[in-house]
Amino acid sequence: MSETPRFNLPLLAAAQAQKHVTHNEALVRIDRLMHLDLLSRSTMAPASLTEGDAYLVPGGAGGLWSGADGQIAFFDAGGWSFVAPRAGMTAFIQDEAAFLVHDGTGWQSLSNKPSAETVLAEGALGAKSLHKVVEAELTDLSGSSVSAPGLIPNRAIVFCVSTRTSAAITGASAYDCGVPGETSKFGGFLGISQGASNLGVIGPTAFYSPTDVVLTAQTGAFTGGAVKIAVHCFVPAAPE
Repeated sequence: MSETPRFNLPLLAAAQAQKHVTHNEALVRIDRLMHLDLLSRSTMAPASLTEGDAYLVPGGAGGLWSGADGQIAFFDAGGWSFVAPRAGMTAFIQDEAAFLVHDGTGWQSLSNKPSAETVLAEGALGAKSLHKVVEAELTDLSGSSVSAPGLIPNRAIVFCVSTRTSAAITGASAYDCGVPGETSKFGGFLGISQGASNLGVIGPTAFYSPTDVVLTAQTGAFTGGAVKIAVHCFVPAAPE
């Protein structure tokens, strides 16, 4: 056997001359493959290149990458070399800030990039269980109360509505956070200074239509300030 079975690393032969050439070639290939850090995925080789640049070649690639669909393209020694991925290989795509994993057939997303919506489970017929964070910022507060219209989604099961005072509130000594008819459901007499925050945790509560989140001024009316609001909830989706 002259190469390793997975990534075709060259092996030294008995009594081989110039062993350093084979050894160095194997080290270069290992250096390419460890902790894959790829600049982008593109169907064409970029015009501006630096030694060591690496890319994921998607389907339909042309030019210098023609026929290399799904492979990793490395630029070194003034030219391109390609490595076919194996199941379990992971890669970081810089311009997407995303992680991918190869499942033996193709590349799948394995990103840790923050997302406002995560699918917790999905059935064969398309039904889904989602966790969502729905946000809004109310600025230039004015009057006895202000609302974020429909911030709580239809058919959502809410666990928490959190708030943070993003600009100091004036005119009121404190504020409540709630919904119409329950103005302090997610917290009462909340802080008005910049940076003050509250986690309005509740027992899981279902809302059967889009529902406003309401901020109500205490001991006076709002004359300024801003508050960031986030609804933390579970939302089901019916089969497709």
